[in-house]
Amino acid sequence: MRKLIILILLNVLLYQSYAQTNDSIAKKLTKELEQIYSQGHINGFSVAIVNQDGILFEKGLGYSNREDNKIYTENTIQNIASISKTFIGIALLKAQELGKLNLNDPINKYLPFKVINPNFSNTSITIRQLATHTSSIRDPSKYEKNGYVLKEKNNGAAKVNSNFRSPDEMVPYNEFLKNILHKEGKWYKKNTFLKKEPGTIFEYSNIAAGLAAFVIENAVGESFNEFTKTHIFNPLEMSNSGWFLSEVDFSNHSKLYSDKETELALYQLVNYPDGGLITSSNDLGKHLSELISGYNGNGKILTKESYKKLFKSYLADKNFKERNEGLYDDEYNMGIFIGISAQGQIGHTGGDPGVVTHMFFNTKTNIGKILIVNTDLEKDGIKEFIDIWKKLEEYEIKL
Repeated sequence: MRKLIILILLNVLLYQSYAQTNDSIAKKLTKELEQIYSQGHINGFSVAIVNQDGILFEKGLGYSNREDNKIYTENTIQNIASISKTFIGIALLKAQELGKLNLNDPINKYLPFKVINPNFSNTSITIRQLATHTSSIRDPSKYEKNGYVLKEKNNGAAKVNSNFRSPDEMVPYNEFLKNILHKEGKWYKKNTFLKKEPGTIFEYSNIAAGLAAFVIENAVGESFNEFTKTHIFNPLEMSNSGWFLSEVDFSNHSKLYSDKETELALYQLVNYPDGGLITSSNDLGKHLSELISGYNGNGKILTKESYKKLFKSYLADKNFKERNEGLYDDEYNMGIFIGISAQGQIGHTGGDPGVVTHMFFNTKTNIGKILIVNTDLEKDGIKEFIDIWKKLEEYEIKL
């Protein structure tokens, strides 16, 4: 009994020492991030460092609203651009677990309108090809010209980008997809499809990502936003996340900026699954922690077998015109809507007007990092972004 009491006391003392050390490291990291922020090219940002057990460090700095001096925190929300696609990947595998689809199925099995590469009319495009960006579908000019829609008509002094459409031009994303991909669609063009057979060449495609989400909707008989809420957000307790402004607490939403001084008008993504998730670094940290757990066979929202499929490297040299072997190049190889770098980093990057994001985890250390920024980056801003990321790298193993 005496030995047991001594062991308990030793464990308590060790835990207290660990907690004090971690707190000291976190304070030092915060101070150094504040120094980087003083470069003055980013309005607001948040970061997180996580492992499979949860969040090790999180912090927000700067402003979510400069005019009102509202501070950007780890619970501030905004859209995160293409990191959103990692949720399509999870949703696809969950739908497969439920027996609603198979990744090898042709997409036209689930679509109310046919999508065919006119250059290879006898070759079916599969769900897996959508998820690995080998579908032969590329983003046409109409994706950029008609994909961003203003939330309000009157935007005061906020900047309206030339490709932001009027609110009355908002359409359901499945209609947007049909207009572009179906041969009778009003924006259909043959050159939206590569002159390469589906499954052969990597071509990153936002339209293909949206189409994958629409396949899920038709397969499960439920909207994509509700399906992800049920099977991802709720189990992970991502209570501050949603695909539409109506699904989140708008009082926590950051303004977005085209530069340090210029506020952007609030916009929505028509093809929302490809980049429209609204979340915080705190909530996204829960997602990244789950990804690390799943990579190590301990995930809770997918089976071990599904996680193996999520992280499998599906592509080879023959699938690329050229390959970049950079540390965080998320297009070196593909899992299911998740990037795999040549150097053991798994995750995704993202960019939309006023939004720049990074989310990766190291497969050797099982530690992940998140950076969410609310400002478009020019040369100096890019340097500040890189400095923040490098600082997270420096501290990730110390925590």
